[in-house]
Amino acid sequence: MIKKQLIMEKALELFARQGFEATSVQQITEHCGISKGAFYLSFKSKDELIIALIDHFMMQFTSDIDYIVRCAISDEELLYKFYYEAFQSFHKHSDFAKIIMKEQSQTLNKELILKTQYYDKLIENIILSMIERIYGEEVKETKYDLIYCVKGFMNIYSQLILFYNIPLDLKLLSESLVEKTNLLARHTTVPFISQELIQVFTQPMNEEVTKEQILEILEQRIDEIEEPIVKESVILLKQQLLEPTFSPAIVRGLLENIKNHPHCKWISYLLRRYFDF
Repeated sequence: MIKKQLIMEKALELFARQGFEATSVQQITEHCGISKGAFYLSFKSKDELIIALIDHFMMQFTSDIDYIVRCAISDEELLYKFYYEAFQSFHKHSDFAKIIMKEQSQTLNKELILKTQYYDKLIENIILSMIERIYGEEVKETKYDLIYCVKGFMNIYSQLILFYNIPLDLKLLSESLVEKTNLLARHTTVPFISQELIQVFTQPMNEEVTKEQILEILEQRIDEIEEPIVKESVILLKQQLLEPTFSPAIVRGLLENIKNHPHCKWISYLLRRYFDF
């Protein structure tokens, strides 16, 4: 196992039990069986480790729901697939999700707040594109309110998954929320959140990632990947960025090759946005 990955996995175990503040670098290194020097070769500080964990999990979550929205063939099934994927991800990463929900309500760490806000805005953009695709002009005046309704459903119902140790029928939950969302979309007539207000909310959002930044991330990923097909696909996608020669069908195929690899979820998300797939 790569030492950086080992530190992240072992630190997550401690954070889940003790929280961010109560966990020291000394405890993390002891739990990993490594020296402090080895830790600082991978991370400059505990805060950098925390940000890396947030990036790791939020990149996967954001990429997965973005893929569902962009690649769903049927508009009728899109909302169901979105909810199901979101709650399945909450269940899969429940330990980390619990930490984030707890820390967000307590932290004064500005970098942590900005990082969570960044991913929150990415998720809002994905939800907006889904709402516009499903309902179109029908929700022209209320679509921004709907974004917050969908986020509210995700937040409240995810707590059933995270904080109650009982089996839940994710299929039934998703079907129930599809019905609720459809009712709101088709019968809400008094909008509250305007386009002007949403622009105020999104002003702190980071600028769009540039081609040069994507190329830099690609270079990093190439060194981390061992699987031949995935590695070759990433190399070809890098070539496509530098000098576009492949047809859209080939690019889509290359993106399919890498989308489920743990080191490629974020780059897959960035490339789908860049190529507008």
